[in-house]
Amino acid sequence: MNPIVLHASDWLALFLHYATLSLLCVGGAITTAPDMHRFLVDEKAWLTDPQFSASIAIAQAAPGPNVLFNALMGWNVGLNAGSLWTAALGMVLCMSGIMLPSSLLVYLTSQWSHRNRELRAVRAFKQGMAPVVVALLLSTGWILATGEGYALSHWRSWALTLVTALIVWRTRVHLLWLLGAGALLGWFGWI
Repeated sequence: MNPIVLHASDWLALFLHYATLSLLCVGGAITTAPDMHRFLVDEKAWLTDPQFSASIAIAQAAPGPNVLFNALMGWNVGLNAGSLWTAALGMVLCMSGIMLPSSLLVYLTSQWSHRNRELRAVRAFKQGMAPVVVALLLSTGWILATGEGYALSHWRSWALTLVTALIVWRTRVHLLWLLGAGALLGWFGWI
């Protein structure tokens, strides 16, 4: 990929976009990945599809909080702009953009909702957010599954995904066993 040129207004746009997404992170930062993809890959072309997917995959595989994929996306945007200094700037802007607004909002609203936990509106809001979180997670999974041209014709992978989801939903099998089974199936080339 050829180096991209980012001006001060572009860096500000990156920070403001992440700050806006921060307020939509119901269910975690990963739920906003579809809009990050739209902004970084489709609209601005600051990242490629493989860079986007790799940022999420590496951060999810690494120990620690899964919000780190935002730092990797900022790092990759900065690297595409040409230097380690811009990579560090991209990382700081994305992480502070995604963390600051939501952290402040959660702190203030959790104090208020705890004081008013018996109100019908507070209980209704908590119950109403569950389907929104599920829909955002499903759209993130769709973007990751189809982002690199991974066709729906790969029926074995889709069948494995469905079987795994059913096992997680209906049993108490530990997720690490399922990850290990998926790794073995991939290693043997069965999926």
